[in-house]
Amino acid sequence: MTQTRFATIVLAAGEGTRMRSAKPKVLHEVAGRAMIAHVLDALRPLQPAATVVVLGRGMDTVATAVAPARVAIQDPPRGTGDAVRAAQAALASSLAAIDSLLVLYGDTPLLRPETLSRLLAARQAGAAVALAGMRPADPGPYGRLVGDGTGGVSRIVEAKDASPDELAIGLCNGGIMAIDARRAFDLVARIGCDNAKGEYYLTDIVGLATADGLSCRVVELPEEELLGVNTRAELAAAEAVMQGRLRRRAMDGGTTLIAPETVFLSADTRFGCDVVVEPNVVFGPGVSVADNARIRSFSHLDGAVVGPGAIVGPYARLRPGAVLDDDVHVGNFVEVKAAHLHAGVKASHLSYLGDSEIGAGTNIGAGTITCNYDGFSKFRTTIGAGVFIGSNTALVAPVAVGDGAIVAAGSTVTRDVPADALTLARGVQVDKPGRARELRARLKAQKKG
Repeated sequence: MTQTRFATIVLAAGEGTRMRSAKPKVLHEVAGRAMIAHVLDALRPLQPAATVVVLGRGMDTVATAVAPARVAIQDPPRGTGDAVRAAQAALASSLAAIDSLLVLYGDTPLLRPETLSRLLAARQAGAAVALAGMRPADPGPYGRLVGDGTGGVSRIVEAKDASPDELAIGLCNGGIMAIDARRAFDLVARIGCDNAKGEYYLTDIVGLATADGLSCRVVELPEEELLGVNTRAELAAAEAVMQGRLRRRAMDGGTTLIAPETVFLSADTRFGCDVVVEPNVVFGPGVSVADNARIRSFSHLDGAVVGPGAIVGPYARLRPGAVLDDDVHVGNFVEVKAAHLHAGVKASHLSYLGDSEIGAGTNIGAGTITCNYDGFSKFRTTIGAGVFIGSNTALVAPVAVGDGAIVAAGSTVTRDVPADALTLARGVQVDKPGRARELRARLKAQKKG
């Protein structure tokens, strides 16, 4: 990674009207994480001296999401050049300690640290402005990089302002740039707004720097990393790229994805060694899976910890706070929420285990429910080690079942169960011989009548 001392400005004041959403554009998620969080994550290994995020008025939710980064407000929004100018005051205390200013966009979630490092290295090599360039298959809406005849760039022309000859240029502006910190705000202060949109384009600093005899260089970077997200379709495209990366990372790390294209991961999903993930599994944020675990088809995990050798699914749901220790088995149509299942627990099918502590080696029968909510508050169920819970049992929390107890099938448990007790809590069965035949006859007669 580069050793350049730099600060970063992340432009995120756009309203994102094409997303047609009440949520600020940069908070839309890719792989379970806000787009702007991906940008900040890419910066973190490079250790910027300061990071300022430029927001529009009223974007308090974004300010909260980007903390502890500094925030500057651009009001009203008057283009990217004006946005950089808005960040100057927030960076004032850092300018003496940096030599480069890196300008990024909050809607580019696919950036990598290595890519940013390359751009900073080009700036450090002597360019007053180092520009990210790309060659998209459809250059249509992108600004064009106009060469200076010596391998540098003399100016950037926006597509709406470009001549036919300029539109024929294949090398396009990738948006992000690294600027000599000593000159950045002087250049930005001289940007005008004589263009089709009447805005202050940050790209105009290239022409200004060239006129000052300064060097502007382009670094061709991967197109997929530079593409911004402005629509739901582009959000889906970014998600597809990110999922491909995450799947490759998982497999390179020793995880078997039997049908990778059907498995969806979050940016923070973590796997141990020799984990097997079957087809059609979704991992929400905050999931870790330890060595030798197996996640079977059609399971959904979110905010859960899966221990070594555990088996989850098929058709299981682990919700936030689910913790499965070594060799726990959670089978089909079992839901676990805010519950700790200790080593060797088995809940093979058709159960809900919420707000619970379940001791080692306990067996949970089919249809068992921890009744944890009374309509107002949540309550916990504690089940000891080596317990057998019979099928179709309702445990009405708060309640505890002692070690080694057996709860008979069909019980509704409302009081604590002592250790090693056999508990039956169900209505008395009453048999009336012959009454079924009489009842059927009567019902048939009523129907004919």
